[in-house]
Amino acid sequence: QVQLVESGGGLVQPGGSLRLSCAASGIIFRIYHLGWYRQAPGKERELVALIASGLSTNYADSVKGRFTISRDNAKNTVYLQMNSLKPDDTAVYFCNAYYDTHYWGKGTLVTVSS
Repeated sequence: QVQLVESGGGLVQPGGSLRLSCAASGIIFRIYHLGWYRQAPGKERELVALIASGLSTNYADSVKGRFTISRDNAKNTVYLQMNSLKPDDTAVYFCNAYYDTHYWGKGTLVTVSS
């Protein structure tokens, strides 16, 4: 059974930082492309960052220079380091793993507010 479990969300002030983690099980982690997506209230889910099995990365324009995606294949975990957070970053953040099938976590809420 495939599981993706996100953690690390919470309430943070504008300008602050958070690190999200997503622990995977049930897949051959190292061959999967991994991503973080987010969905704000009333909006569609959008791509935040991707990291391929070969370690190339891609970011949404709105987070370039502020967010960093990384992976630890030994720990079956993907991370999203989020710096200089803005209120517009408030959303539920979802982890995604893709090879021949997309798998999703249940999400973790990030709230950026003073």
